[in-house]
Amino acid sequence: MSTIVIVGAGPRGTGLLERLAASAPELHPHGLDVHLVDPYPPGAGRIWRHAQSPLLAMNSMAADVTMYTDASVVCEGPIAPGPSFWEWAQTGPEVGPELVDELAAVTATTFPSRRLQSAYLGWVLEDVLTRLPAGMRVHLHRTRAIGLTEEINADGVTQVVHLEGRPPVRADAVVLASGHLDATPTADELDLAARAAAAGLRYLPPEQTTDTDLSVLAPGETALVRGLGLAFIDLVVLLYEGRGGRFEPEGGDGALRYVPSGNEPYLVAGSPRGAPYHAKTHYQLRAGRPPLPRFLGPAQTDPLIAAGRPVDMGAQVWPLMAKEIAWGWYHELGRGHPERLRVPWREFVDRFAALDWGTAAMDAFLAEVVPDPLDRFDLDALDRPLDGVTADSLDALQPLVRAHIAEDLRQHVDERHTPHLGAFVAMLSVYAEVGRLAEVLSARSRAVDVSRWQSFFNSVASGPPGFRVRELLALARAGYVRFLGPGMAVEIVDGEFRATSAAIPEAVTADVLVDARLPDPSASRSCDPMVAALMRDGAASEEVLRDERGAVLRNTGQVRVRAADGALVDAAGRAHPRRFAIGPHTTVRVAGAFTRPGMNAQSLRYNDAVARAVLRALSADPAAAAAA
Repeated sequence: MSTIVIVGAGPRGTGLLERLAASAPELHPHGLDVHLVDPYPPGAGRIWRHAQSPLLAMNSMAADVTMYTDASVVCEGPIAPGPSFWEWAQTGPEVGPELVDELAAVTATTFPSRRLQSAYLGWVLEDVLTRLPAGMRVHLHRTRAIGLTEEINADGVTQVVHLEGRPPVRADAVVLASGHLDATPTADELDLAARAAAAGLRYLPPEQTTDTDLSVLAPGETALVRGLGLAFIDLVVLLYEGRGGRFEPEGGDGALRYVPSGNEPYLVAGSPRGAPYHAKTHYQLRAGRPPLPRFLGPAQTDPLIAAGRPVDMGAQVWPLMAKEIAWGWYHELGRGHPERLRVPWREFVDRFAALDWGTAAMDAFLAEVVPDPLDRFDLDALDRPLDGVTADSLDALQPLVRAHIAEDLRQHVDERHTPHLGAFVAMLSVYAEVGRLAEVLSARSRAVDVSRWQSFFNSVASGPPGFRVRELLALARAGYVRFLGPGMAVEIVDGEFRATSAAIPEAVTADVLVDARLPDPSASRSCDPMVAALMRDGAASEEVLRDERGAVLRNTGQVRVRAADGALVDAAGRAHPRRFAIGPHTTVRVAGAFTRPGMNAQSLRYNDAVARAVLRALSADPAAAAAA
């Protein structure tokens, strides 16, 4: 009987457990004990726990969420299908009384509450437990893992997981699957907080919005907000509807009017892009999933990996990335809306394939064969939608930003514009291929280009559902939320926070600043006691990117792992044979713990690869595995 400990019982840990159960009969049929350690509800974990505001919703439709492999997934382990969120909801599962009405109203295109997603994730874990093969057992520990050490005995080396308030668990292998990890503030954040306190100002540093004490924002006062991603959307939900405001229909076009409660603050928000993330698409592909990969796949990336030389992402990979995303867009345009091309599809494909992205020849070709500019893929506009937008004042800027947000929403709900979804599907494929290149990219590319790509990906893939955008527009029209524009900068001047942007000549001042985003990853500043202990002992390390002269380009803060299997890398650069890590806190970036069905999802493939590596490690000689 072998023992595995998985630290983290949220969707990442559950997905890993499912893959262990699928492959155990093949790779380790001699009995297996798996211990799941997490103080939060098993299956849901911290982020998706039931104990949060019922107003907070997912940013994925019910039909677009699954935890299971399907026929599209290419992996070594067995395919073990299971219900998507929507399929689960249709079975009439038992949920708490506070979720019954919501469950009954769910459709395939509903954006469910996070509490209902919590119920699905809890059910998935229970389902996985019913599927365990003979000889496999699972034990749940509702506590924190606070340390990981080793014992040397007659049988070899044992991993010892120390638990808070409970006896330690001894194991043959350990996987850290904790999801997003909190970190203590950076030096800049501590400095800003100290200067703000000295000036009598209030500063809310980056953290999970659901865990933030928002009572410091008084009704009627103006607060500056830095960040327009999902944390900003959560902030808006909790400050307005969460304080008793409500939205009512206004007109017949789906627009809303905000009815205040009198408890609301006023927000002036900005970011580097100056615009909220793009709205989620509310339609399905007309042409089906585009054939991917096409222009960026193993045929292009394998030679770069095999060459063994640093790869410049901007020069060598980005043109292929952009062309692949554009291919997803134009496949949906040409096959789903053929009347909007001036040439037959086959001719379009041949000519498109022969041209390089970003060249004058490609631009001329697309202008010739795609008559409507709205049907042409504009990567720059997608990435930096408000670049060049200026106004004489903050008030004059507002209608310009609102018009952009409204048009972006229209294109993401109007089925005439399904190419947006084609591009998004292609971005998922590109994301996976970039992940394969992670270890051969140059230090500069990993420090700069990967960060820019991740930011762009997030802005397209992680946007809010349409109803949230309509609510945001209602708040903006009512004057409760105003937008500062792109290039936001904040400083403390004369005892006030002072915010400027590239869009307007004036500055906006306030006594409160909210950094609406998650903390930057940092293994060295981690609040997780196990990760902090591993870092102190040199048993784990974080990624520090240096140039040819050894100068630090960037500390990503992510836990170093071997890309192929998630093996934990120590301070000396050695991959541990029996310790693994998986999730957003590691150097292997995977797009989400759950995914859309039928997409050969990277997250499912990587769960499978790590699970099989863990099972193989149980049978391997530790010294031989370490040498490998």
